[in-house]
Amino acid sequence: MAAGESRTGETAHPYQDSRGGLPSEGPGTLGEGAPPDALSPAEAMGPFEEYFDRFPGFLRGQKGLSENTVRVYQADLETFRRYLAAEDRSLEQMNREMLRGYLAWLATRGRRIVEGDKATKSGYARVSMARKLTVLRTFYRYLVQAGLFNTSPLPSGRSFRVKVEKTLPTFLGQKEVDQLIETPEEGGPIALRDRAILEVLYSCGTRLAELQTLDMADMDLEQRRFLVRGKGSKERYVIFGGPAESSLRRYLQEGRPELQTTTSQALFLNRYGQRLSRRSIERMVRSYGIRSGARDGVHPHTLRHTFATHMLEGGADLRVIQELLGHSSPSTTQVYAHVTKREARTAYLKHHPRSGRGSAATGDAAEPAESREWPA
Repeated sequence: MAAGESRTGETAHPYQDSRGGLPSEGPGTLGEGAPPDALSPAEAMGPFEEYFDRFPGFLRGQKGLSENTVRVYQADLETFRRYLAAEDRSLEQMNREMLRGYLAWLATRGRRIVEGDKATKSGYARVSMARKLTVLRTFYRYLVQAGLFNTSPLPSGRSFRVKVEKTLPTFLGQKEVDQLIETPEEGGPIALRDRAILEVLYSCGTRLAELQTLDMADMDLEQRRFLVRGKGSKERYVIFGGPAESSLRRYLQEGRPELQTTTSQALFLNRYGQRLSRRSIERMVRSYGIRSGARDGVHPHTLRHTFATHMLEGGADLRVIQELLGHSSPSTTQVYAHVTKREARTAYLKHHPRSGRGSAATGDAAEPAESREWPA
């Protein structure tokens, strides 16, 4: 059955409700302190600014979200603010019809791309739309708590959602990882720093934000471990091996002193002695991915996926990997089991003499039907 189609053969709406149709109308209930007549869109932007400014405090204090996640929430809410201004809407007007309009706006023209002196509009990917819908639900729950509504006017996630196709994480092979880590040229402080970063990303499986915020005090070379702060400001220890320790010691002895021009306690410094930015780390990893011949599009998160996959292939228990990755739910870690099963299936079809391949002379493998699944 093709993606996006129902079992009746009809194309499903990207934000269809659980009964197969679009959710019915029905605005939320305004709070007791709200005026009987909703504010005009122009008048409502004042209250929106007030709630927008207070929203981060709610996310930090009651949701326990990290600063990085708070920034993402604010950016997604900024998109909603642009929608309100573009469509001349207000917070109090939210109902199911307005929500469908917001999602349609996101899908077609919500994304603004600036190139030089030209600006173009395009739609967001469904995964981005789903995240923005989650942020909007959280924002309206905050508005309920703030007294603007008695109940949220947004439908629940079970009855109204953006359908997103799940994809398996991509990862590098062992030879690709070795080539990637060996790519930084010897000699300079930048190369020593970059080599250490690549070693840590692969050896520890840290998130980009976790690595970028590491301070000197978070590192214990004797115990070969870092204290990192993950999502929700949760702390955990990640460990590393001999190669990462060697690269870190060289960077600390020969590279970091040459980069340090300030009193910054950040572990990884830029050429100006300041904490290296996440964007710089992303660009660096991608650049080395291309130069090493591994592939284009290598991201710090690719090395996190690679860490988890190689650990599982080496026989590590999923619960151990979950702890090292900082996943709160085992279902999040379970995806790596599906990855290794897929790789095992590919290897079997390619190498086993009775796998149902074509003739040995051609080496063509007969791909089984898509409906056939690898056993769990």
